[in-house]
Amino acid sequence: MDEKTQKLLEGRLKDGWIKSTMMIEVLAVTEQAAKESLEKHIEKMEKEEHAMVYNKEFQKINKVEKPLPRIPEAYSNVVEFDLLTENFDKLVYLVMTYAPASVEIMEPKDIKLDMGELQAMLNSLSELIHKFAAAGIGGVIIGT
Repeated sequence: MDEKTQKLLEGRLKDGWIKSTMMIEVLAVTEQAAKESLEKHIEKMEKEEHAMVYNKEFQKINKVEKPLPRIPEAYSNVVEFDLLTENFDKLVYLVMTYAPASVEIMEPKDIKLDMGELQAMLNSLSELIHKFAAAGIGGVIIGT
């Protein structure tokens, strides 16, 4: 990492940005699709405002035998990276949007949230559930 990027990271951490480490995995029917789809996914995340992806490390693509019923083989690709987000709401948004397999918050030790941030996160989650329902791929079952 160059000195300019390091100073930017340090400044943002001093300003209260959140540092996390994430891992995203994709499974595709071809090696090329696994590689390209994950690279595009990360490129899109890198364009997000109020967030900064760095220290990306793409793993070797692995062939997986019978990963799902009726799929004889597929290819798995994994990327691990560090991420800074301006606030917790942005971190939650990125997790919901980019679906990492794991998230670990590294800094700060404690995060204080105000009512507006909590409400924004809950509304974002509610919006996501409604999008699933509208697409016919999920939603909430309401019992009587």
